Amino acid sequence: MNAKIRKIAVNIEETHTEIGRKIDPATRKAVAVAVIENPFAGAYQEDLSALMEIGAELGALLGRKCVEALGIAPEQAESYGKSAMVGENGELEHAAAILHPKLGAPLRKEVEKGAALVPSSKKMGSPGQVLDVPLGHKDAAYVRSHFDGIEVRLNDAPRANEIMVAVAVTDSGRPLPRVGGLTHDDAEGKDGLR
Repeated sequence: MNAKIRKIAVNIEETHTEIGRKIDPATRKAVAVAVIENPFAGAYQEDLSALMEIGAELGALLGRKCVEALGIAPEQAESYGKSAMVGENGELEHAAAILHPKLGAPLRKEVEKGAALVPSSKKMGSPGQVLDVPLGHKDAAYVRSHFDGIEVRLNDAPRANEIMVAVAVTDSGRPLPRVGGLTHDDAEGKDGLR
């Protein structure tokens, strides 16, 4: 592995009730985060392909960890997302390189298919800052019930020379969705939109 990983954390969020109503089955989201050394911290680097390759490694690793944490088969994953936070000696473009589409192909393999674009966000930050990971349906972007997000925070990351990279996977949409639109059951997943 090219990524120099300091730590990995995995978190599962389950919602069992919402506004006094029982959610059965509970909606579940998993987020896996890797804290890695930023090989380009403190210096301008024209060619960021090394970070793109690290992103590909992390897409597979973190996607697999999410699926395993949820205890589901890859095809049971319903939505996904990715995010990165760069420490102060890095630059936002480092997050963009990590989250490059090269991260998407191995992530899609871990969740089986993944016809839709993987929602993403990038930010600069410091230890303890919240990183929001946007979520969208993995096969059909128009499934509104799966427009969601999850946050992750590590008290000691990212340090100045690090990047915090997160991938999230769910086995469901939001609890009690009722804003209309295409449903998970009606989605075809052929064009990534419907």
